[in-house]
Amino acid sequence: MSNDLFDFGMIGLGTMGRNLLLNMADHGFAVIGFDKDETKGSALLTESSSTHHVKAVVSLSEMVQQLKTPRKIMMLVPAGKPVDDVIESLLPLLDKEDIIIDGGNSFFNDTLRRTNYLQNKNVHFVGMGVSGGEKGARFGPSIMPGGDIAAWNYLKPLLEAVSAKVNNEPCVAYMGKGAAGHYVKMVHNGIEYAIMQLISEVYDVMKKGLQLNNQELHEVFKHWNENDLKSFLIEITAAIFLQKDELTKNDLVDVILDKAGSKGTGKWTSQEAMNLPVSIPTIDIAVAFRDISVYKEERVAAAKIFGTKDQMITADKNNFIQQIGEALQCAIIISYAQGLSMLHKASEIYQMDIPLDDVVKIWRGGCIIRSTLLEAFYESYQKNKNLSNILLDEIIASLIESKEKSLRTIIAKAMESKIAVTGLMSAVGYLDAYTSDRMPTNLIQAQRDFFGAHTYQRIDKDGTFHTQWNN
Repeated sequence: MSNDLFDFGMIGLGTMGRNLLLNMADHGFAVIGFDKDETKGSALLTESSSTHHVKAVVSLSEMVQQLKTPRKIMMLVPAGKPVDDVIESLLPLLDKEDIIIDGGNSFFNDTLRRTNYLQNKNVHFVGMGVSGGEKGARFGPSIMPGGDIAAWNYLKPLLEAVSAKVNNEPCVAYMGKGAAGHYVKMVHNGIEYAIMQLISEVYDVMKKGLQLNNQELHEVFKHWNENDLKSFLIEITAAIFLQKDELTKNDLVDVILDKAGSKGTGKWTSQEAMNLPVSIPTIDIAVAFRDISVYKEERVAAAKIFGTKDQMITADKNNFIQQIGEALQCAIIISYAQGLSMLHKASEIYQMDIPLDDVVKIWRGGCIIRSTLLEAFYESYQKNKNLSNILLDEIIASLIESKEKSLRTIIAKAMESKIAVTGLMSAVGYLDAYTSDRMPTNLIQAQRDFFGAHTYQRIDKDGTFHTQWNN
């Protein structure tokens, strides 16, 4: 009888859900999917092959009844109330020790609440980040499960089989206790926001400042991707400049409106960093600039009032492009440093025991922020698993030092030409503050004590002090 049962169930058969099931089927697992929309179930069957053991149903109870125990059921539904609704629909159908997996981008506090709620009902719950987009889901994503260690041990063989591989090592690992899986994915997405912002800024510098055409931009990004900047986001950026628009036959990138959308994970990262607190200014700027992009009509009006015009940058083009690449790499490293320092702090505060060496290890393949830089980070954490910030690693520090002059040069030239490079500026600002042994915050503390009696500490003795300031 058990031979007729399925290894894994999926709730939500959109493109990601279907592709993950097909990936599992490729690796010999029998999979069953549920969706109220019959067309999505039909699409799953159409996209499967004759060698797959795949089934689609429109009844949740039918799916649950056909799963091997302990049942392994994954949800890919919108974050928030839909996740809670599905859980409530599942509970009457499950047995003790069954496993529910939330593979969407849920807020980590919701995941922690659901973990505690289901633990009291003897049902395992796993908050699991999945990165790699539709193609990654189909052929190998980076997978970030956390929470219930017993559930992870059940899921490990399946997840290792379907994940991306780097040097034959699976891009999946246990991310830690509680809501660690979704927390790591949230910060992953925050870093993604930052890198995308930085890439868009250097694109702007080359497009406006150097007046490169799209073919030239393609060549620049293609060259970068073949060298030190090799990464998924640089790779797809190079490809974007070659894409033609089916309607106008012009380059597609030039007919796309300059309004950027978001699904909330970047905002969550910024908000949560402030709660910890930890500084992640480049991620913050990336979120803020997506917000300002939405105000297209106001930006157009302001451009007319201020007479903003594209201004050429006078420089040796080839040398300047090389400096742009070095500046971008430097700022990207600093963005990773911010996100990873946030994970280090959160792991302590929330007692999640996040293994940062495994985090960067599984990000090397499958995920959106995969990059050859992660190999260097992995080496850093292997040397010191408790490294609070990768900028404290001598190898990473020397890499930054070799690139930071270019970062400052590009910022200065872009500012002279009125090209917004606030992400790049935030990266160098973070670097300068983090590497300063004395910040001007003593003045801020004096001001706070002056107007609000908030007290201050001294450099020459322990304790807390207040002064009656002369006005």
